Amino acid sequence: MSKNQLQQLPSVSEVLLEVKPDTKLHINYITSIIKSEIGLFRGQAKAGKLKLQRGDIVKKILNEIARLAEPSLINIINGTGVVLHTGFGRAPLSKKIISKVAIRLEGYVNLEFDLSSGKRGERQNHVSSIITGICGTESSLIVNNNAAAVLIALNTLAEGQDVIVSRGQEVEIGGSFRIPDVIRKSHCNLVEVGTTNRTHLKDYEQAITKNTGAILWAHTSNYVVKGFTKEVPLTELAGLAKKKRVPLVADLGSGALLDMETIHLPSEEMVNSIVKSGADVITFSGDKLLGGPQSGIIVGKNRFLKAIHKNPLYRTYRCGKWTIALMEETLRTYRSENVVTNDNLSMKLLTTSQNTLLKRGQKILVSIQKKKVKDLGLTVVESMVEAGSGSLPVESIPSAALQFKPRTISVSTLAKSFRTGDIPVVGYIKGNIFYIDLKAVLFNQVDRLTQAIRDV
Repeated sequence: MSKNQLQQLPSVSEVLLEVKPDTKLHINYITSIIKSEIGLFRGQAKAGKLKLQRGDIVKKILNEIARLAEPSLINIINGTGVVLHTGFGRAPLSKKIISKVAIRLEGYVNLEFDLSSGKRGERQNHVSSIITGICGTESSLIVNNNAAAVLIALNTLAEGQDVIVSRGQEVEIGGSFRIPDVIRKSHCNLVEVGTTNRTHLKDYEQAITKNTGAILWAHTSNYVVKGFTKEVPLTELAGLAKKKRVPLVADLGSGALLDMETIHLPSEEMVNSIVKSGADVITFSGDKLLGGPQSGIIVGKNRFLKAIHKNPLYRTYRCGKWTIALMEETLRTYRSENVVTNDNLSMKLLTTSQNTLLKRGQKILVSIQKKKVKDLGLTVVESMVEAGSGSLPVESIPSAALQFKPRTISVSTLAKSFRTGDIPVVGYIKGNIFYIDLKAVLFNQVDRLTQAIRDV
C-alpha cells in the first residue's frame, strides 16, 4: 500500500515547473520549501496514510509557497488590552512618526558624518542632547535594549570585581532576563545582601570591600513585595556609594519621562527623580513607557558614560539609523513632565478614557447586524487592563471590551477565527467568554475591527 502511495509523490523539478514566475521568493528558498513539503508527504506515504493524489499534492505545495511568499510580519489588531505587549512589539509607533522617518531615511543619511566639518561624526549626537536635556543629566547613550544597557554598564564599571545587589531586587522579567545572570555575563561577581523582603543600608556598607566595582539598584517594576518590608531609599544608597567611591548603577526598567499621576495613570518612578537621587548611571527601556522603538537608554555622569562608550562591547550593542531616527522623533513628542503629543501612540492609548472606549464599543455594536450580535452574544462591558511589559504593575487601568458569548461555536474556535481572518484580531479568553478589549485598538482600526466581526 505504501509503495503505491509513494508513487503519488511529485519530484522537486515537477513542482518547480508549476511555480509562478513572479513569486517573490529566492529560488533556493522555494526549492527548500518543496523538499520540506514532499518530505512530509513521504512520511505519510510510508505510514500508508497518504490520502491525496499527485495533482492535489502539487496544489498543496504551491499553496504553501504562496503563503510563505507573503510577509510574515503583518499588522494586527491588538484586542488584549495590553498596550505595551511584548509579543506585539511593545510600544506601538504612530503612522505619522514612521512616515517622517521613512522620508528622511530614503537613500543615504548623515548617520556618522558631520556636514559642517565634512569629517566623520558620531551617531549618538542625533539623540544625546535631547535625552540629556529631558532627563537633566550630564551624558547619555542609546543601545539596542535595556538588557544590553545593564550588561555593558556593569562590564565597564566592574569587570572582574564585585557587584552588590539586594536579594529583594534580583528580578526576572519576560524571556528569562535575570539580574543575577546578567551580572555574571558582565564578568562580574554577584554579591547578595539583605533578604527577599528586608534590606538595610548597613547590609550594603558591610559588603563593600576593595574589590567592589559597583552597587546595582534594580527597580522592581513588574512586581511588588508588601507587608514586613524594608528597602534602602536610593538617595541614601547614593550617599553611601559616594562616600565609599563606588559607582551606583540604577536599572529603572520602564523609563517614564512623564509624571503618570498627572495624566491619570498609576504612579511610576520617573527618570528625573532617579537622576536627582544621585545615581551615577541609570538605564531604562526606550520601548516601554517612553513609547519609542526597541532600545535601551543609559544616562548619568559624563566620566562613566565615556567609559561605557569606549567599551569594545558598545559596537555590538549600538543602534542603527532606524532606531536612532525613530527615537529622535519619539523624544520630540515630549513637551514637559506632564505634556506629550498625540503622536506618542503609547501614551495616547494608555490615556484614552474608559468612557471614550465604551462609546467606541457601542458604535461598533450598532454597526453590526442584529442577528450577528445575537448569534455572537456580543455586548460592551467595562474592563480593567495592565500597561504591559512590567510597566505600572500595581494598579490596573480602566478600559472597555467587546464581550462574546457565541451560541453555535466554542469560544476557542471564535478566537482562532479572529486570529486567522483576513483582518487578524487577537483577543483573550476568560471564564469561557471571549473578549476584544478596546484599550490597545488604534482609532483608525475601529472600522477594520467592525469588518472583522462581520466576517468572522
